[in-house]
Amino acid sequence: MARLYTRDHEWIDVDGETATVGITDYAQGQLGDIVFVELPEAGRKVVKGGEAAVVESVKAASDVYAPVSGTVTEANAALADDPSLVNSAPEGAGWFFRMALADPSELAGLMDADAYRAFLATL
Repeated sequence: MARLYTRDHEWIDVDGETATVGITDYAQGQLGDIVFVELPEAGRKVVKGGEAAVVESVKAASDVYAPVSGTVTEANAALADDPSLVNSAPEGAGWFFRMALADPSELAGLMDADAYRAFLATL
């Protein structure tokens, strides 16, 4: 499945019943240099639109929201040692967490890449 996006600038890649979540290049650009990331622990249940992680930059701290509901299966341990991965590879190695989907139908409300680009043009 293609990558999907939220209006809060999170992305989600879905592979079957599991998904990887991170923040977009736009989001990391707005935040500036990332200095700390607080990630959810494996086993934590997250709800669509609810706080799932926190990212802190030299400018501000910001919540990262769950694009869909589910259970966290893994956090990106590399971010603990190198939070700047969120700046250098926000839509790659700088992913935040993986999760098992609770309700795949929630994906229907997210934007595809073209819709996200159109959304960014309005900001």
